[in-house]
Amino acid sequence: MSTRSSSPTIVDVARQAGVSIKTVSRVLNQEPGVHEETRAEVLRVVKALRYRPKQSARSLAGGRSFLLGLLYYDPSAAFVGRVQQGATLHCREVGYHLVVESLHHDTRDLQEQVERMVMTLRPDGMILTPPLCDSREVLDALRESDTPFVQISPERDLPDAPSLRMDDIRAAEDMTNLLISLGHERIAFIKGAPDQIASAHRYQGYLDALRAHGLQPDAQLIQQGSFSFDTGREAAHQLLSRTLRPTAVFASNDDMALGVLAAAQRLGLSVPGDLSVAGFDDSPPAALVWPALTTVRQPVSEMASLAVDLLVRRRSDPAAEPVHRVLPFELVVRDSTAVRRRG
Repeated sequence: MSTRSSSPTIVDVARQAGVSIKTVSRVLNQEPGVHEETRAEVLRVVKALRYRPKQSARSLAGGRSFLLGLLYYDPSAAFVGRVQQGATLHCREVGYHLVVESLHHDTRDLQEQVERMVMTLRPDGMILTPPLCDSREVLDALRESDTPFVQISPERDLPDAPSLRMDDIRAAEDMTNLLISLGHERIAFIKGAPDQIASAHRYQGYLDALRAHGLQPDAQLIQQGSFSFDTGREAAHQLLSRTLRPTAVFASNDDMALGVLAAAQRLGLSVPGDLSVAGFDDSPPAALVWPALTTVRQPVSEMASLAVDLLVRRRSDPAAEPVHRVLPFELVVRDSTAVRRRG
């Protein structure tokens, strides 16, 4: 009869790493005061032994739930999916679990919903995505329950909470400059959801680039969308059905840009021969469609992973000053954009 070997314990980790049990516990709980070499050795042994501390024991010992929450309301599934992926993977690395909740930012009892969630889960921190990261009801509920939180792409930085963002204005300006460098002057723009600050920033970057090149914005080349495929397709039909069409369309996110590609195909227009199309986010479908989409690579997964780090560190050191970081973006040039065809 075969016998199954017992699971490794914290005693095994401490013995093999040559440290005390307390030191192992401090490393696993992300507490300060441990030399980096010691921390690295403990983590190496933890990985080699495949040690998994019992959740209940850790929670009781440290007064933590080892749960982090992710709150979102966003019609762009691609954005939310990448935030969730980045946060989930890093939570696993640091011994936490992620709970994902969708909340409508306009609901009347939003604050009560957040309060009930916090009371039930007792999370060690919350990751907030737009527009919930700017919701007064959400922020009040978390502050009153003394729940740490990190804002991703907020409208404004708060003095009592960390925030992570990218420069949407500069990114949209650079993308518009790219289209202008390809000879495009009639560049249409599809706005994102009006309740998100990123929409206003990306539109501002588009306008700044046009004006910097002496091009006057044309109201007929600007359409309102809401970050969804359907609104991108509808906006594109409006733009491309005109006698004097744009030669390029810049959509505020990839979902809408994919809608533009669908509309162009339905109207018999060649991309990029008749029309250049650009998006924003670099979501997974952007590289899979044909032609592959030129877009702005937003560091969504990186922001989510860093948000987890900030919450874990803040739990260990509540007095630490909040961090406000701007992460870099990248223009990803693919096959959906080309030099403007003359005539």
